[in-house]
Amino acid sequence: MHDIRIIRDNPEGFDAALARRGLSATAHSLIAIDERRKSAIASLQVLQEKRNALSKEVGQAKAAKDEARAQELMAEVAALKDAMQDAEEAQKAAVAELDVTLAAIPNAPLPDVPDGPDESANVERHTAGQRREYDFTPRQHFELGEDLAQMDFETAAKLSGSRFVVLRGRLARLERAIGQFMLDIHTQHHGYTEVSPPLLVNDGPMFGTAQLPKFRDDQFAVSDDKWLIPTAEVPLTNLVRESILSEAELPLRFAALTPCFRREAGAAGRDTRGMLRQHQFNKVELVSITTPETSRDEHERLLTCAEAVLKALELHYRVVTLCTGDMGFASQKTYDIEVWLPGQQAYREISSCSVCGDFQARRMNARYRPDDEKTFGKGARFVHTLNGSGTAVGRALIAVMETWQNGDGSVTVPPVLRPYMGGVERIAAA
Repeated sequence: MHDIRIIRDNPEGFDAALARRGLSATAHSLIAIDERRKSAIASLQVLQEKRNALSKEVGQAKAAKDEARAQELMAEVAALKDAMQDAEEAQKAAVAELDVTLAAIPNAPLPDVPDGPDESANVERHTAGQRREYDFTPRQHFELGEDLAQMDFETAAKLSGSRFVVLRGRLARLERAIGQFMLDIHTQHHGYTEVSPPLLVNDGPMFGTAQLPKFRDDQFAVSDDKWLIPTAEVPLTNLVRESILSEAELPLRFAALTPCFRREAGAAGRDTRGMLRQHQFNKVELVSITTPETSRDEHERLLTCAEAVLKALELHYRVVTLCTGDMGFASQKTYDIEVWLPGQQAYREISSCSVCGDFQARRMNARYRPDDEKTFGKGARFVHTLNGSGTAVGRALIAVMETWQNGDGSVTVPPVLRPYMGGVERIAAA
């Protein structure tokens, strides 16, 4: 959420920032709505002052036993009450319109984000690891999984429809092992606090992280005004909603391994085979809550933590900086990690690491009190929020299967995962 005061102070800068996202100028229309709000507030104050003055005169008239004058003044007070109600309603209407309009505007990109209309303008930052060489044609994960009789899309479709999978046996255990390994590395080596959050949330947390209202169609709604979480970013970031922290508490770093649920409403016809794009999947999410001065450094740290997982799994990947036309609604800047899939002969996203500035914090009313009151004043400031996949478990399973596949259709278990697999070194057909 943007601050209308900042927009008023620099409307041209606000419009220029949004133009980088391909959006038309909106500052002056927002200011016009805010002017109606301020005008209604000013009118209400004038009416209140007039009512107070008239009420005082009523008392004076009654004290003087001038009942006719008192009745005349009381009629004026009653008329003012109606006018005050009209002004209050005008103020509420302007506030509601401003809030709705601001809620639909994405975050402004940081100056170093590359400009561009879509993913074609993303900029490669670096690559890591080496592509494996095979003396056979590598196959895709679903071919491997189905031949192993441990990845079943047909039965999943009978149970739940398309974009679901049933994993069995050692592939099911491998998926669990990957998630546990990721959670362990982030909590034991990267300083994140493990959280087991609710999978159902109210409207407030969904609005706070900007899934609502714009992306309502991408979410799974359930009864009692609850939503299945599309990512653990929602409950983790909202752990600090409607609170004022001390600067000494920051940074806060949270990690969670949860199922995630997405309609994939905009993905019709894309990745219809396999596990790449599903309605239900597991993911390790990383969230940081920081001061404004440290959020950029925290973004780099977050990326390093996510990369550490792929390095340990010995997967080849690249990191790209998303351009203005490809990054998420709430993001100021995003790094995507794209893992190499030998079966597809393509890079595919496995993690997004974003810094959101105070955009989500304003929607959540999440603040902190700075230690340096001489520089920042005595008032509370909005925190900065960051989030990243650390990483998507299902996509990591895909990458492990395709990268570590063998010519006979078996899959070698990466050494780092073998303790989680009870020492199993290879997954083969029974």
